[in-house]
Amino acid sequence: MTQTVVAIGQEARFKEIVETMQQWKVSALPVLAGEGRVIGVVSEADLLPKEEFRTAVPSRLEQRERLDDVRKAGAVTARELMSAPALTVHAGDTLAQAARTMAYKSVKRLPVVDGEGMLQGIVSRSDLLKVFLRTDADLAAEVRTEIVDRLFAGSAQKVTVRVEDGVVTLRGPLPRTSLLSVAARLVRAVEGVVDVAFEDTTPTPAAMGATAQRQH
Repeated sequence: MTQTVVAIGQEARFKEIVETMQQWKVSALPVLAGEGRVIGVVSEADLLPKEEFRTAVPSRLEQRERLDDVRKAGAVTARELMSAPALTVHAGDTLAQAARTMAYKSVKRLPVVDGEGMLQGIVSRSDLLKVFLRTDADLAAEVRTEIVDRLFAGSAQKVTVRVEDGVVTLRGPLPRTSLLSVAARLVRAVEGVVDVAFEDTTPTPAAMGATAQRQH
């Protein structure tokens, strides 16, 4: 997350909000109450009805079907304009959770709050994509130590890890083919991994014999 966050109070007025967005080149601002508790967010979408209905009186249909936009067209403070309650994430949430919220709710950024709802920072789509800037060597090291060495135990030394442009390839005989899906899920969960592939993963004869003996 970005810890330096531009925010506004409930009584911030329309022009001040627009000027703040322009000055800091942001498309949304958290609205704070008290000592910094996030109670809402004002975005460019919340401001546009002011221009849309500036010279036109809303029709009866618009008043009925776009009640919220019509109301915001007449709003002058952040309290009146904001979308509330605010969509937020907690500092301990995963990147996947933040990305899922952004995708489902079609928002570009999310305030990050603590357990009391106090503003800690903000995370944007570009912040989430930064994980894909991790080097291939860094990804390979994590996959090796955190997944391969633990999941495949005694046969880990026979499995090689190769990473090219974020795509992880595991090559070598696995103790059991049933571990393929488990390994794929764990590798994809590593932040920065683009995809995972497998090569020559047929179990060794010894491993296959051990499996057969257990089945009998």
